[in-house]
Amino acid sequence: MRMLLLALLAICMQTVQAQTSIKGTVKDPENNLVPGASVVIGKTKVSITNDKGEYTFTDVPAGKHVLTITFIGYETTTRTVTLKEGETRVVNVALTSSAEQLQHVEITGRKESGYKNTNSFIGTKTATNLKDVPQSVSYVTKEMIQDQQAMRIGEMVKNMSGINQHTTYDDLDIRGFRTQNNSQVQMVNGLRTITGFWKQPLTNYLERLEVIKGPASALFGNTSPGGVINRVTKKPLAERRQSVSFSTGSFNAFRGLADFTGPMNESKTLLYRLNLGYENAQSFRELQFDKNFVVAPSISFLPTEKTRLNFDVVYNRSNSRLDRGQAVYGNNDIYSVPISKSLNATNDYLNEDNLMITTSFNHQLTKKLQFNLAYLKTIWEEDLLEHRTANGYAKDSAGAAIPTLVEMQVLIRKRKVFADNVSAYFTYDANTGPIAHKILAGYDYAQNKMPWGAAQSQANGYKNAAGTAATAYNAARPANFQYTTVNGIKMPVPNVPHFDLTSVSPYQLFDMSKYSYVKTNYDPTFYNAQGYYVQDQLTFGKFQALLGLRYDRFDERVNYDKATETKIVQDAFIPRVGLVYTIDKHVNVYATYTEGYNPQTTASMNNPNAGGPFDPLISNLVEAGAKSDWFNERLSVTLAAYRIQLENVLYNAGDATNPELLRPIGKVESKGIELDVKGQISPNWYLTAAYAYNDAQITESTDKTDLGRQSPGAPKHQGSFWTKYTIPNGVLKGLGIGGGANFVTERNVDGNKVQTLPAYEVFNGALYYKIDKFQLQLNMNNLLDKTYWIGGYDYLRLFPGAPRNWMTTVSYVF
Repeated sequence: MRMLLLALLAICMQTVQAQTSIKGTVKDPENNLVPGASVVIGKTKVSITNDKGEYTFTDVPAGKHVLTITFIGYETTTRTVTLKEGETRVVNVALTSSAEQLQHVEITGRKESGYKNTNSFIGTKTATNLKDVPQSVSYVTKEMIQDQQAMRIGEMVKNMSGINQHTTYDDLDIRGFRTQNNSQVQMVNGLRTITGFWKQPLTNYLERLEVIKGPASALFGNTSPGGVINRVTKKPLAERRQSVSFSTGSFNAFRGLADFTGPMNESKTLLYRLNLGYENAQSFRELQFDKNFVVAPSISFLPTEKTRLNFDVVYNRSNSRLDRGQAVYGNNDIYSVPISKSLNATNDYLNEDNLMITTSFNHQLTKKLQFNLAYLKTIWEEDLLEHRTANGYAKDSAGAAIPTLVEMQVLIRKRKVFADNVSAYFTYDANTGPIAHKILAGYDYAQNKMPWGAAQSQANGYKNAAGTAATAYNAARPANFQYTTVNGIKMPVPNVPHFDLTSVSPYQLFDMSKYSYVKTNYDPTFYNAQGYYVQDQLTFGKFQALLGLRYDRFDERVNYDKATETKIVQDAFIPRVGLVYTIDKHVNVYATYTEGYNPQTTASMNNPNAGGPFDPLISNLVEAGAKSDWFNERLSVTLAAYRIQLENVLYNAGDATNPELLRPIGKVESKGIELDVKGQISPNWYLTAAYAYNDAQITESTDKTDLGRQSPGAPKHQGSFWTKYTIPNGVLKGLGIGGGANFVTERNVDGNKVQTLPAYEVFNGALYYKIDKFQLQLNMNNLLDKTYWIGGYDYLRLFPGAPRNWMTTVSYVF
């Protein structure tokens, strides 16, 4: 027995002695250890450095091997190692900072991965480290989008400070100001576009979503005073990457996504990317559904080091129903009606087509001079049929409200909108003594046009005595209307049947031929904006300054394409001043002042009943804060304090005869503090957190009861937290867990002075398991099954959040 044990021991010792391995550390140019660096042998063996910057390979065959070491912000480094049988080799690596020049136009894809994004164009129109931008910028990367399965803008913004949904539409509040009321100015790759307002489409084609907080008119012209949302599309990469994923979950949801990218030729001068998406899902809201199809190809041509060209397309086809929200009764009891109950009919539909085509060009004229040109064409088409609330309760014969019955109306609408944006500018690098300059000068032109052909048919009101037409009910003229008796209550006969909030199954396929309609052909609309601007980014030692000035001109054609056509012209000079001071390599502090300007069109494309003309929105921002990077620049922290003043803001007028009429209220002042944290604490531990305090009060109004009231839809406190950790080794290697929560405090409902929505907090979680190139993922949202409301216009149009729901995803990378 002893001899057998000795023999086994000898065999084990020989095995240990015969084992070959490679280990070592990775450090940066300042001799700091680098956790999270990728060390690769050949194409299959990969090791990620731990918190001490260490990596290890065991069971490496004897022979010659090439180690490739990569980490964001540093040059790719290689080491060649020849191993003998049984040898353990120590290979320590010192990285060198990357000499790669930042792009002046975002033409090739972002190489950075994870929750942190270092550089952006949104703050200065040049590739600038966000730490050096003297204004707060929030963002969500594609990696966070994937981890949370957040495929809508509204689902993403909960991860940003100071931004929340006003409704479930493409309708947000930023720092207390609603974006929808500002001509729906949106940005795609830094260019102005228009998208459908009613539905938030799939966003699997996005590299990241980013928001520059406060007025950004000095950069982009007329924009929202609260901030500008920019959607950055995925661009081609010079390396081959392919992935597909399939998801299924609550409410009969199915989703399939694909992302392919790589070079199209051996010289890698022609790159491509193709994103595909398909979704077919029901909803917790009755009769609601979404069918979406997304095709988003992108091609980059890099013929020389001096010339770059990108062609980018996003096409989204959406079939759904328009959800106008939940109506309640019982003295405004928001719990009186199930959150699942919508006010639709089974023959309703909303079909939308959205096409965005972008071409961008960058050419280096000299070593210091660059020229940039970009063009975006947008085409949006709407085909709508909806049964919706008429924004009031049904009336009895005396004109008193019947609070369990909702007045209804029908809208049938078709329209198409075209938008164009051209942006051309030069950048020049210069020095005046010890001061370095990056000078930018450019011109923007944007136009928006709705041609002839847009039309709407509307049915509402109550049947006249002859039954040939319908009008608003007038109890003082009872002989002018037909009557019926329901549950012992005498009431006028509605043109469109009332919706009974107490009915268990109120949904029908209505005979719409019995309704009386008023048909309206929309007049064409046209407006354009053009701007001339200059900017200088100065660097002097630890100080950086940003100086900008823009002249903007806004032209609107009233009675466009008619003999009575007239032009309204508004213009403004818009300054911007910012200062950044570097305290040390971790921390920058900044301060900024900028003004904002946003004309309010006479006939809004999305709401022709709003009234007008209105004076332009005039705003200004004072902001100061600090930005820092920690854990070897893997984790970023931004702290900002601000004050925004806005004049001529519009609120609902509360006119019973025209519920969509707006009124100017004077001035709103928004003050607050924001905190954003994003990145990694360790190579396998990701984190994002946000908090905002926002005091947005009406300070001037013709109605004195408005004074001191919090701006509609804006919570005073709002925040979120999300973290993900993946086990790096052992029997549970590849298993990850994620979790977080978001909260919003009480909000006023639109322009109403007494209707409010309660505060809420929602907890979410996720599990991940990665096996080689496969990943299995389970997301659970609203774990505690909280009943809550995202936002709303009034107690007839509330937008509840989803109850507890889940989504499973299988993805494969190859």
